[in-house]
Amino acid sequence: MSDKNYLAWPFFEPRHAALEQALDAWAAQRIAHGHEQDVDAACRQLVRQLGEGGWLRHAIGGTAHGGVSDSIDTRAICLIRETLARHNGLADFAFAMQGLGSGAISLFGSEANRAEYLPRVARGEAIAAFALSEPQAGSDVAAMQCAAVLDGDHYVLNGEKTWISNGGIADFYVVFARTGEQPGARGISAFIVDANTPGFSIAERINVIAPHPLARLQFTNCRIPAAKRLGEAGQGFKVAMATLDVFRTSVAAAALGFARRALDEALQRATQRQMFGQVLADFQLTQAKLAEMATGIDTSALLTYRAAWQRDQGGKVTKEAAMAKLHATETAQQVIDAALQMFGGLGVVSGQIVESLYREIRALRIYEGATEVQQLIIARELLKET
Repeated sequence: MSDKNYLAWPFFEPRHAALEQALDAWAAQRIAHGHEQDVDAACRQLVRQLGEGGWLRHAIGGTAHGGVSDSIDTRAICLIRETLARHNGLADFAFAMQGLGSGAISLFGSEANRAEYLPRVARGEAIAAFALSEPQAGSDVAAMQCAAVLDGDHYVLNGEKTWISNGGIADFYVVFARTGEQPGARGISAFIVDANTPGFSIAERINVIAPHPLARLQFTNCRIPAAKRLGEAGQGFKVAMATLDVFRTSVAAAALGFARRALDEALQRATQRQMFGQVLADFQLTQAKLAEMATGIDTSALLTYRAAWQRDQGGKVTKEAAMAKLHATETAQQVIDAALQMFGGLGVVSGQIVESLYREIRALRIYEGATEVQQLIIARELLKET
């Protein structure tokens, strides 16, 4: 049982503790760490379950369209992701992508777009996706080549996207493409592309070490109504960064959830595993490692919920969110590795929780800005302040 004392920290209000407790009880009854044979079907089922449970309402903004409040509560998003990650990595993924995939609509969509998409996302009836990365444009968004040309009251979209989560199962994609208003990042726009749009196809499904729906997308003369553009023409980079700004801190929270579960598993193993006439926990080496793990987790939690609280107060969190993501993901990798080591050979057996966590954590150090990118962001912000 993970330590819940952090819920009494001044970052939170009583409603946040109640949310975590309710979700923890719900998840304990309905989801568990496991190896799904059909990941697409499992993800669809989890989205439905999260929608039926009312949890997806926290991932969208706007009470008129099914959201819990008119703005997205970053602390709530983080607590939900941390809690789901402790129970099941794919459940955390399913929740996160509903938020990330629809976030630009919550923030920049027209009233018609919000009314069409957000209620279905909140109910778990439509699966969302966020399509930003390309083969030559990952962290460097300005290198984007996917292009959209205005043709009357439509845009004609051509190009491809890759590493797109929910690719192949999403009902709609928020796609970023170069529209050429200005050079570089200032000439990009954002669009909603329905999965049944003529000219859209799944070029390739991508398998990764922690299986989840992932694909390369192809757009060939896709005609997108101009009314499906999010924000102003040429403001796509702003749309993308604002959306990521909401959810980047929650990546740190997911890493926290994985790390807390790893520490729970390590403590149970250390207090039960017999070695040389004593238990593993009696060895000072084990005690030192457990102390490092717990200290790293609390440090990550402080950084994560500081950033979440600061954003909910309306503050800028570019540096704080980067610090949280960098520290929490890197620390979680170390914590999970240490937990696996305590399990010995059993730790690398397929189906063991620590083995699953070991695979789950690795991608978090890359997506939504790799660790090295976070370092650059932190340094850039420090230099600006100087």
